[in-house]
Amino acid sequence: MGDFGEWYRSIPLITRYWFTGATVIPLMGRFGLFSPYLMLLDFELFFYKFQLWRPLTALFYYPVTPQTGFHWLLMCYFLYNYSKDTETSVYDGRPADYLFMLIFNWICCVIICFVSEIYFLLEPMVLSVLYVWCQFNKDRTVSFWFGMQFKAVYLPWVLVAFNMVLRGGGINELIGILVGHTYYFLAFQYALDYGGSVIIKTPQF
Repeated sequence: MGDFGEWYRSIPLITRYWFTGATVIPLMGRFGLFSPYLMLLDFELFFYKFQLWRPLTALFYYPVTPQTGFHWLLMCYFLYNYSKDTETSVYDGRPADYLFMLIFNWICCVIICFVSEIYFLLEPMVLSVLYVWCQFNKDRTVSFWFGMQFKAVYLPWVLVAFNMVLRGGGINELIGILVGHTYYFLAFQYALDYGGSVIIKTPQF
């Protein structure tokens, strides 16, 4: 138990809270401690019934079933690995900047998922963070299934193809890529490529 406590405390703060919510809340739903219907993102219930918690709970909840359990574990792994590395490398010593990135990406995901009638935000949010990490580590070699290795810049697109083949999906990953690219372009790429000022940055309160 001591080793687990040390490992848990070693997770950077923002990633720790997100990772905890993304593991505990889906398991609570799986064991019937609450109705999963209360957690999903629903346009009509949000705007007309004023159930204002839904964009937040949809960030953490994922429907865990025998069919989706492995994919949920994969998302938790990606969240832990790439959110932790982004928080401790790209945003080392700047937790407010990392939190601002997550809030920006979350708002974008909420808007797109409302329009697209997608009910859960965990997957596109994780992909948005993974995409930003990949942009800062383009030439880093990453490993995937069966010993496949390739540059990190290709990882988001490999995940899109992976889900299209195995699950007939891919739209959540594409939303995450779009949101991650939007943030990266506005916060970093525009200033680097065009010599302008940063378009979005963390508000100074």
